[in-house]
Amino acid sequence: MAAVPALLVDDISLLVTNAPELGPGLLGEVERAALVAEDGRIAWAGRSADAPSADERVSVGGRCVVPGFVDSHAHLVFVGDRSGEFAARMAGERYAAGGIRTTVAATRAASDDELRANVAQLVRELQRQGTTTFEVKSGYGLTVEDERRSLAVARGFTDETTFLGAHVVAPEFEGDADGYVALVAGAMLDACVDHARWIDVFCERGAFDEEQSRAVLAAGQARGLGARVHANQLGPGPGVRLACELGAASADHCTHLDEADIAALADSGTIATLLPGAEFSTRSPYPDARRLLDAGVTVALATDCNPGSSFTTSMPFCIALAVREMRMTPAEALWAATAGGARALRRDDVGRLSVGARADFAVLDAPSYVHLAYRPGVPLVAETWKEGKRL
Repeated sequence: MAAVPALLVDDISLLVTNAPELGPGLLGEVERAALVAEDGRIAWAGRSADAPSADERVSVGGRCVVPGFVDSHAHLVFVGDRSGEFAARMAGERYAAGGIRTTVAATRAASDDELRANVAQLVRELQRQGTTTFEVKSGYGLTVEDERRSLAVARGFTDETTFLGAHVVAPEFEGDADGYVALVAGAMLDACVDHARWIDVFCERGAFDEEQSRAVLAAGQARGLGARVHANQLGPGPGVRLACELGAASADHCTHLDEADIAALADSGTIATLLPGAEFSTRSPYPDARRLLDAGVTVALATDCNPGSSFTTSMPFCIALAVREMRMTPAEALWAATAGGARALRRDDVGRLSVGARADFAVLDAPSYVHLAYRPGVPLVAETWKEGKRL
């Protein structure tokens, strides 16, 4: 097969590389920059004046270019609407995990084509907003076959698929959580393991306790799946420390943390993935990212896109929330939404724009990435590129 011609992307006002060797600061910023993509990868990045020749040249007209966003936590395989639940919360009702069962009923009744069409629509949304790598969880089927088909649908869109049979206890097992855990860790895992890279559990009051969560994660790890944990969202609990103990790639939510939780995250290297869309949509306290960062914890940002508690596909929106509500600087928030998300997925080929990385990037209709938080709600992503091709 013939090599793809090299492409020079030029006239970049500010290039965010996330590679400190290429420029100053956390983001490796390069002014008046260019990059070269070849065979879907970054072959060169630096100042425009130093750019090598290429077969084709594209000008971005003085715009800012950032790595494609890496959304490491999303629940995209579902059908149904829960806007009424959102309206009730905004009227004062308290958020609880039980609403998941509403989506379970709708998802079970849907055909594979209906599920696939909804995922495709959400993927188009997130790509229009600059996301180029994304994780997708199951968790709205909660039977052996419905979890298997959910993951099979997800695999049609991404390799970053997560088996979340332990989202809540299935309705058929009401009052028998241990029996359901046995199913998840047994026959359901058997059916799903070939369609998943990760295993996850909702370790929370109203979902699964520490020992049940440990059993699910250990079973998945024994089958070669990496671990992720929904942890400490609704209140203090064992989820974060369990994630760190088991070497999970990430502990997600991290809303209610004590000093021991933070120390465990800092010592273990488990990524704290913060999901500010969930706090926005549930009127809950936001995690204190500043506290985590100052303790040396690596932080990622993700959308938690789901129909109940965070129905957004917009990483720029989450960046703006992180800056305004979680005490992150614009640079820290952008890093968390790109390089941080890559680390939460244990990837080194995305989340950066330096030699060897995938040529995944977003062109912002702005001179600087600061505008992502400075101009919240404005559709600033002018173009999204994946593997050197404009989407």
